[in-house]
Amino acid sequence: MAAQMTDAHRRFLQVLMSHGIMEGSEARKLHRCCCEIHKVYYAHDKLDYFITTINSHLQPLFMQIRKGMSEGDGRAHYALVNLAETEITKMASDYAENELELFRKTMDLIMLSENGFASSTDILNLADQLKTKKMKKKEAEQMLKVFVENKWLSERKGEYTLHTRCIIEMEQYILTNYPDTARKCNICHSLAIQSQVCESCGTGMHLPCVRKYFRAQTEPRCPQCNTTWSCDIPGTEQAILTKIECDNT
Repeated sequence: MAAQMTDAHRRFLQVLMSHGIMEGSEARKLHRCCCEIHKVYYAHDKLDYFITTINSHLQPLFMQIRKGMSEGDGRAHYALVNLAETEITKMASDYAENELELFRKTMDLIMLSENGFASSTDILNLADQLKTKKMKKKEAEQMLKVFVENKWLSERKGEYTLHTRCIIEMEQYILTNYPDTARKCNICHSLAIQSQVCESCGTGMHLPCVRKYFRAQTEPRCPQCNTTWSCDIPGTEQAILTKIECDNT
């Protein structure tokens, strides 16, 4: 029998719904605040149990709070996911057909890239290739800003990738529609867009997971096939030097 929902659980859910996604530390603060306001038992290490209670009551509504990881810094995030429809379908109520097509084509570029990013130049070049209705580049630029504001995309120095919210909410859609390029991290088992891949067996790992897994290893080896890991480990001196060389070219 599912644990009973309290006003603390309801308040937590309402705030999460209004935000769309919350970083782990913010979710922990919210958990404590909700419990204190409604005088419900609070334990700092029981957030996941607290969310499990909410999820048990969301199940008949085909909704779920899911935990994911930021591919940039490895921090945990929580997002409310609608399981009854794909997130692309959900987005259809918020965007015009050509805006949705631009997002799909942007996702194609990101998923088919080697590093999980697409340049603004490549995306803007899609504007006059849209089948639904062509866009001017200025319009496409504005839409990219909207996708970033709504946390579907993230931007860094003119390069775009999928936002953590998008990865959490669209994981199944991405795995289904990009079977040749989408992979799950061998360490945390969630979808990995920005990743390193073993050249021998194809095992993929998030960059933050790579950093943590190989932290204490002098000779990094693939966790799956045990061959030498040929990629530069993020955060190491060699990786930093390689990045500097790339930035200067």
